Amino acid sequence: MSDLSYPIGRFEYKPGYSAEQREQLLQQIEAAPAQMRAAVRGLSDAQLDTPYRPGGWTVRQLVHHVPESHAHSFIRFKWTLTEDTPKIKAYEESDWARTPEVAGMPIDPSLDLLEALHKRWMYLLRSLKPEDWKKKLIHPSNGEMSLERMLGLYAWHGRHHVAHITGLRERMGWK
Repeated sequence: MSDLSYPIGRFEYKPGYSAEQREQLLQQIEAAPAQMRAAVRGLSDAQLDTPYRPGGWTVRQLVHHVPESHAHSFIRFKWTLTEDTPKIKAYEESDWARTPEVAGMPIDPSLDLLEALHKRWMYLLRSLKPEDWKKKLIHPSNGEMSLERMLGLYAWHGRHHVAHITGLRERMGWK
């Protein structure tokens, strides 16, 4: 059995992405909205309210989480590009996953938000110069992080949560 918490493995950062590696990561971020939409296509409310693993979030919570997380990343990129090594604010993802709208809200608005956000984010990311990727922010829990590391992390993040959903579909035999 694979690791249900980390179906594609944990994120590992290896500094010094080449232009080709950076392009692959950009393509992964760009593809995330369509992959998320495909992963949940045709699921019933009961299926959306199924945890992807014992003790894990529901599919619905995952779908609402990804645009929230990626919106934070977009803003963090903007801060880092406009301020000198900004200290960013963290948030408690598990608390956000339990706010009132997450439990019963349809997923389409979050899928639409993810798609619109990624269009805007990709425009920003593709405009960066090689030296911009070296700019850094300070995360309260993770310390200093470059935009290059953030790129890798969020390329992984989208694939990570899509794999939670596709793995659940496969294990449950949901077509």
